[in-house]
Amino acid sequence: MHPINGDAADRSAGDHRRNPRRRGEELENAILAAVLDELAEVGYAGLTMERVAVRARTGKATLYRRWPSRAELVIDACAARRLTEADLPDTGALRTDVITVLRQLSARLATSHGDILRGLITEAMHDPEFARLVRERVGPAGPGPIKSVLLRAVARGEIAPWVPASRRATVAVDLLRNHYLLYGAPVPEDVIAEIVDHVYLPLLLAPRSAAPDIPAAPPSTGAAGEA
Repeated sequence: MHPINGDAADRSAGDHRRNPRRRGEELENAILAAVLDELAEVGYAGLTMERVAVRARTGKATLYRRWPSRAELVIDACAARRLTEADLPDTGALRTDVITVLRQLSARLATSHGDILRGLITEAMHDPEFARLVRERVGPAGPGPIKSVLLRAVARGEIAPWVPASRRATVAVDLLRNHYLLYGAPVPEDVIAEIVDHVYLPLLLAPRSAAPDIPAAPPSTGAAGEA
């Protein structure tokens, strides 16, 4: 992919191009914002490079110089706007840290971002290449902060050192994502508490002897998954 050098090469476009020349970050921000607006309006299936170009008031050639495909453009837009990220809490205890992360993800899923992420998850289920891009470039909503939370819990002696790299690490976010896909957002407080108290914490606190049998967790494809 190549940096955006501006709109100058797209002189054949129509009235939507009658604006001062934009370059670099200004133009890229306009394009990425247009992508998210299009995703919210028509979903991934209806999004086209032409629609994005019109909304961003640029030309398709500008888009293709930076993004070789629609999938690459969408992935970059989602990654740049932190659709699947949560802030890192520090309450001093594993339980409250995890609950805080899940609440943040639930709140994010209740916005227009949630509908976008739902569409990305659906697309990833049917398009292996798109799923790979989601795993590599966007990441699952939540496991980043969750892993940091778990590493701090290890340092405090709350859980065993092998836990953050195990499949168990992402279970809370996976369950939150699955509830969202079935029932929508926000995920109720009692569901979050049940996930943490009755499933996640007991799983993390299981005997250390189970550690050798637990392979490292692969990246999740989920949008509500880092959701």
